Amino acid sequence: MQQKEPLSKECVQQLRAIKDTMELLSGKWKIQIIGTLLRGGTMRFMELKRALDGIAPKKLSNDLQELELNKLITRTVKDTKPITVEYSLTKHGKTLDNLIAEIIDWGLNHRKEIIKK
Repeated sequence: MQQKEPLSKECVQQLRAIKDTMELLSGKWKIQIIGTLLRGGTMRFMELKRALDGIAPKKLSNDLQELELNKLITRTVKDTKPITVEYSLTKHGKTLDNLIAEIIDWGLNHRKEIIKK
């Protein structure tokens, strides 16, 4: 049996980049949150919750905190009564626009493929 060559340094770096990205964007909701903010602009918590049909408030809160820690979104507290909290994408978060657009295109094409008769 022929032994395979070890993966190149470049390949290992690429696989690590895939892993990092998937860990950051993992789960059912994070990509949807980012896509909603990309398409809808700055939104308040309840606006996001309504747009993301089915997400639990605690899950939305946790995912928003994670995305903020990873510098993809900003949380702005407005000095209003009652206090208003708004979420928007950072410049770094907006770099995901092409990825989200590709996911949308793929999803639309996949749906067409699946429901072909």
